[in-house]
Amino acid sequence: MKLSTAVALRISNILRDKNMSQYKLERKIAMPHNTMKTLMGERNSGVNLKTVMQIIRGLEMTATEFFNDPVFENPDLEID
Repeated sequence: MKLSTAVALRISNILRDKNMSQYKLERKIAMPHNTMKTLMGERNSGVNLKTVMQIIRGLEMTATEFFNDPVFENPDLEID
């Protein structure tokens, strides 16, 4: 699994757990829809740490809480 896919999956799971829509998160952090759509899409080839941190703050989490998930512990996680 690619890192970008893992990040998108983690965001999706958190949104579901918080009963929050992607649109509501976009509005909360003033992120353009196309930026979020690219991040959440399978065609995304990479992730920008600044963007991920903006999302983490919008989810009212710490980076530790966000990355403390088994999806990031996969030794085969593609990070290039």
